[in-house]
Amino acid sequence: MSIMSREDIMTRITSLLAATTLAATLFAGVAQADYPERTITMVVPFAAGGPTDTVARLVAESMSKDLGQQVIVENVGGAGGTLGAGRVASADADGYTVLLHHIGMATSATLYRKLAYDTLNAFDYVGLVTEVPMTIVARKDLEPTDLKGLVDYAKANKDTVTVANAGIGAASHLCGMLFMSAIETPLVTVPYKGTGPAMTDLLGGQVDIMCDQTTNTTKQIQGGTIKAFAVTSPARLDIFPDLPTAVEGGLPGFEVGIWHGVYTPKGTPPEAIAKLESSLQKALKDQNVVARFAELGTKPSSEADATPAALKAKLEGEIARWKPIIEKAGQYAD
Repeated sequence: MSIMSREDIMTRITSLLAATTLAATLFAGVAQADYPERTITMVVPFAAGGPTDTVARLVAESMSKDLGQQVIVENVGGAGGTLGAGRVASADADGYTVLLHHIGMATSATLYRKLAYDTLNAFDYVGLVTEVPMTIVARKDLEPTDLKGLVDYAKANKDTVTVANAGIGAASHLCGMLFMSAIETPLVTVPYKGTGPAMTDLLGGQVDIMCDQTTNTTKQIQGGTIKAFAVTSPARLDIFPDLPTAVEGGLPGFEVGIWHGVYTPKGTPPEAIAKLESSLQKALKDQNVVARFAELGTKPSSEADATPAALKAKLEGEIARWKPIIEKAGQYAD
């Protein structure tokens, strides 16, 4: 029996390793080609029934039909959306856990001094979903009748006027900060554990003002149970043609929308991201989604915006935009 030389042994080992690597690569390629093979979990970092949850469930239902697998929504609320985002950041990067988050993804980078994840480096990007306009509203029996009157009233009663929000990092909190910054007057903020209880107290007259998404205020405005003063979009909304923009009402530059995007854990296979991106774009053209978004005062993002590059650019730009506003307000969370 011949004895193999050291060189022959090393050559065989190298060949075996190469074959193993090739097999693993081919297997991974086949696995990703079959993606998805099971249920996908879409984490929403806020409570069920809120405006972001509403957007997520509409999109998830449509994506489920396209992908051939269920996309289920899991609500992981708390800490202004950072608990849910952290859950996704630490999940397996296999394409079966995704995050649908709003503008809070950007603002939490400044609001929270200690985050369990690096906002810009812990996620991969799928695409933008929608940008929901905000509405400046108040309890229905508040004295002012237009936005200028509301600003004058707030300034004259700054120690008693209350501004409700759904908690640190919520859309209503961010818009409230922007409102106080715009009128250069600090008001009494009242945080709640969610949009529902904040709206309940506004309806009941326990608080005075709130600035929240059309997805949460449309029915109440249309029903006359709260008083609306302005929308924060660049132009008036079709759903509220008689409601002026904040700029028209006397607040120059007061434009803000609560944009939503879909993310995956960092390192998700490109093939999985590509399928999620394609499915998201189809969902945003789904006539049911388009119609339901319209009822909520918003519309789907364009195909050009429902891409990883567009979402990444949006996140980076919004972190830079909100950092000085948050620092000026001094409203940080631990």
